[in-house]
Amino acid sequence: MSTRSGQGKDSVITPLDTIPEDRKVRVQRTQSGFDAFEKPASQVKRVHSENNACISSKASSTGKESPKLRRHSSPSSPTSPKFGKADSYEKLEKLGEGSYATVYKGKSKVNGKLVALKVIRLQEEEGTPFTAIREASLLKGLKHSNIVLLHDIIHTKETLTLVFEYVHTDLCQYMDRHPGGLHPDNVKLFLYQLLRGLSYIHQRYILHRDLKPQNLLISDTGELKLADFGLARAKSVPSHTYSNEVVTLWYRPPDVLLGSTDYSTCLDMWGVGCIFIEMIQGVAAFPGMKDIQDQLERIFLVLGTPCEDTWPGVHSLPHFKPGEEHTQTWLQCTRSVYDLCMTIGTHTIHHFIISN
Repeated sequence: MSTRSGQGKDSVITPLDTIPEDRKVRVQRTQSGFDAFEKPASQVKRVHSENNACISSKASSTGKESPKLRRHSSPSSPTSPKFGKADSYEKLEKLGEGSYATVYKGKSKVNGKLVALKVIRLQEEEGTPFTAIREASLLKGLKHSNIVLLHDIIHTKETLTLVFEYVHTDLCQYMDRHPGGLHPDNVKLFLYQLLRGLSYIHQRYILHRDLKPQNLLISDTGELKLADFGLARAKSVPSHTYSNEVVTLWYRPPDVLLGSTDYSTCLDMWGVGCIFIEMIQGVAAFPGMKDIQDQLERIFLVLGTPCEDTWPGVHSLPHFKPGEEHTQTWLQCTRSVYDLCMTIGTHTIHHFIISN
């Protein structure tokens, strides 16, 4: 089990509601069951009717059109940057590269904001990867402060580019910089937001299916956002062909490791538990190094080997092979893990875990 190496001890992140207004990330989006982040009425800038009347009066008295009105009424230039155009974004630096996509840090020429450009290479024989189509179609309908925001989609002959809001780091990089486990207050802050984002997509019958620290983005104000929906699946679409080749090995639940394709929100909740433990202790809960069998051994070594008494139906799973039983039973250890969560967590975390 390898430990993380980093730069220093984790310090408490200032809660979002105490951060100065000029540094807050204020994205007004629809949320499920939660109040939207709103500025006090005194800080909301509106154009009042008396201002409009004043402009009209001044214009009529001088007989000339107001410069402000003339500027807004003039048509935009045909060459000005527009959404949906490849030349509307400037690539600044490469952030990472995968098997079918490259991610760049970029800047919008439309509004000057930083963005993340996920450039997906299109193969003439294969067309657009289904993971890209799935990610774009799902994210277009998800608007929540704990879900990464999809700004734009650009399609050319050679590439498909997804334009996301730019978030400067992820949970994996954050834990690398703060080895030995995070501050308990930060653990609670991140876990709460992770569960809130999951609750939002689960209520819409969507499974993420690839929860891991690399896919949880962290802003400089401590806001966590679920990202990378390439393996996500909408359960509202009837299907009997769910794959068990989902979720990175370290965060894949034992029933799926054993070949089950009949899963629901518990698939994501296992990943939440693994990430929770990793944030506390600073190392992965079950870091399998070889294959599925090695991963199962690491889980059973800690939680005990399941049997029909503690896990009804486990013998019917495709890849289950009865073998040496570890001393602690499955049921006993899952209860001890639950007790640990309760001692560190809060009533809010308890509510989310039970409701999911």
